[in-house]
Amino acid sequence: MNVNAFNSRLAFGARMERPSHETLRNRFYLSLLLLDTCCILGSFFAAHLLYDRGNGDWFIVAAPLLPLYVVLALNARAYTVGAVDRYGLGVLRSARAFLFAAVFMIMVAFFMKASADYSRGMVAIGLTFGLASLMAGRLLLLRHARKLMGGDLYSTYLICDGIHLVDFSKFSFVIHAGTDIDPDLHCPDMYDRLATMLKHADRVVVGCPPERRALWSHLLKGLGIKAEIMAPELEQTSPMGIGSCGGRPTLVVANGALSKFDSITKRGFDVTVSGFALLFLLPAFLTIALAIRLETRGPVFFVQTRIGQGNRQFRMLKFRSMRVEQLDHSGTRSTGRDDDRITRVGRFIRATSLDELPQLLNVLLGDMSIVGPRPHALASRAADKLFWEIDGRYWHRHATKPGLTGLAQIRGYRGATEHASDLTNRLQADLEYLRDWSLFRDLWIVLQTFRVLVHKNAF
Repeated sequence: MNVNAFNSRLAFGARMERPSHETLRNRFYLSLLLLDTCCILGSFFAAHLLYDRGNGDWFIVAAPLLPLYVVLALNARAYTVGAVDRYGLGVLRSARAFLFAAVFMIMVAFFMKASADYSRGMVAIGLTFGLASLMAGRLLLLRHARKLMGGDLYSTYLICDGIHLVDFSKFSFVIHAGTDIDPDLHCPDMYDRLATMLKHADRVVVGCPPERRALWSHLLKGLGIKAEIMAPELEQTSPMGIGSCGGRPTLVVANGALSKFDSITKRGFDVTVSGFALLFLLPAFLTIALAIRLETRGPVFFVQTRIGQGNRQFRMLKFRSMRVEQLDHSGTRSTGRDDDRITRVGRFIRATSLDELPQLLNVLLGDMSIVGPRPHALASRAADKLFWEIDGRYWHRHATKPGLTGLAQIRGYRGATEHASDLTNRLQADLEYLRDWSLFRDLWIVLQTFRVLVHKNAF
């Protein structure tokens, strides 16, 4: 056995006494399940003590709810590495499973005419406490998951075959291929040596020249481990997976932002919210329109071409906040804090975000959504560069409809774009939103928006 492979095995053996990543993950999942159980049972017991001191009805309600929640949470992948690694996603999956379980239990109780046997106040308090404690408890535990699991969620092995990497920090172990680990050697002993080295690996990555990829692919397929081969030349295309067309493999470089069902769900949410909001806010619309006309002559609305879904352009509505002769339809000049183009009424409606209300009409018409990446003007700039000149991924954010509010806005990324970071911060948030979309996250963003309607960067 060569020296590099021998040293790799020594390092492997030295850490055999430590529990494997799989064992640590399973322990963490059990801890997470125990936490969820305590939150649900504890919430109903607290509701029983606070509201209804009966003869244990709280347990009769909580007992069937708990296994139903666990089944739905498992189905929602709330106990997976993905949910642990991205703890916000883990909290949302847990909350969604709990709400579905609660709705199902309430429906069953209603149709079986059993709802009258239990205290509605106790049930309402128990469900409220349960949802709040689940989200808070999971958030606290998942934020410290890496520390509790020793820093790494996965055990990732790297096999170097003719390629030298400078940074090995992303890998748990490094194996240097040689005479004893060589895909050209089709013998049981070599296969056994490699299998022994990779016994506790969750994932193995091979770095090798292009001409040896087929050999390593053949060798890795029988290991029963997630195996990957580095292909640096694909970095510019950023493929999302492998597909096929006409019997030939293809690189998947983009997927639709939402499935058909998700698109219908999101559109239903948009129509419902925008419809009710327009009716409720009609007096505010009339008041703002009158104030604009009384201060300066000209149109009430400012209409500007923006970039929408699929990079298609659309005409976005806002209440006019600037003097007519100084309107910037191209968006070349960002609005400054003491911008002399803004009227007195305009300064107020911009500071309170009321100038954005007409975009509810854009939502109702289907050009925009309630939640999504904010649409930008065609000539918008940061650091004297067009947005797409700063980061080529800018066009990727338009895979879904632009929104009245979005993840970037609730994180405080709004106002003038004077520096390149003003754009990149928003772009990162927009791409994160596209990756992790859910209806519950849209609801959460809408609720968080009320907190930032009046913002220091709103001018």
